[in-house]
Amino acid sequence: MQFNKAAKKNIQWDKYMVYLIFVGVFLVFAVVLGNKGFLSANNIINILRQTTMISIMAVAGTLVMAAGQIDLTVGAVAAMTAMIVSLILQSTNSILLALLAGICFGCLIGAINGVLVTRFGLPAFLATMGMMQVVRGSAMWITDTAAVPIGNKTFCTIFGIGEVAGIPVLLLWTFVFYVAGFALFNKTSFGRHILATGGNEMSAQYSGVNTVKVKMIAFILSGAFAAFAGILYAGRLQAGRYSYGDGDEMSVIAAVVLGGTSMSGGTGSVIGALFGSVLMGMINNALILANLSSAQQTVVKGMIIILAVAMSNIAQKKNRK
Repeated sequence: MQFNKAAKKNIQWDKYMVYLIFVGVFLVFAVVLGNKGFLSANNIINILRQTTMISIMAVAGTLVMAAGQIDLTVGAVAAMTAMIVSLILQSTNSILLALLAGICFGCLIGAINGVLVTRFGLPAFLATMGMMQVVRGSAMWITDTAAVPIGNKTFCTIFGIGEVAGIPVLLLWTFVFYVAGFALFNKTSFGRHILATGGNEMSAQYSGVNTVKVKMIAFILSGAFAAFAGILYAGRLQAGRYSYGDGDEMSVIAAVVLGGTSMSGGTGSVIGALFGSVLMGMINNALILANLSSAQQTVVKGMIIILAVAMSNIAQKKNRK
């Protein structure tokens, strides 16, 4: 009896919260919007396809947040990368050059964020918020807010509109990134160092963990993953546009927190972040099917972010008792 009571007390509800919410929300939408096509195979595939970019950014978002940091530049980096890739393809038609330039740009922004936080001691929120404005403004500036169409069909097929055995390539890219992210976070010393850094940085340093290096790598990975999301935006929409990824940073934070990652660091779940991002996509889809206005959708999304943080904190406090 004592063992059973102890086992019940040790259940970490924050780790399972996203799965319970996911099932509950899905059932509610299935009942309320089932007659509007919510349960159709095409709609389910569409939800997964639309959430690909958020899902991929949420992988690195889990690493950053588990390390006790935050990155608000991901949406802007995605937009700027889409612009860079589109401009290079338009001028050279070289897919390899476009990919290298895009990923390198994301790594550069991530490195700058890391330096601002680790070397200059700026709070991650303020440092990345400032960089977000710089990058988003640059994306608007380089083409004077004009879209840059992509004429390379091979690029668009591989990174956006193609299918393999009937499966959209965007879903395959999501699978690849989550396999890599899960292995990195759960099966390597780097993943353990991430959690140690976010849980108690001073203790991690005394244990021999190079916390500066850990945070730098986390920010660089965040920039690289956001850049790849921008490549997928460009491939799917067959153009580069400064507005891509607008507000994605909030969706990524909500997905990661809903997935069981503490905003103060020390805990995290890559698979949970996937369910969190799909949950956000499912909610967006349902709001559209419910014929809510864009203003109403924005209000609901904001409430969801607040609810996500609140539920995460409540579950974590229960685990500490």
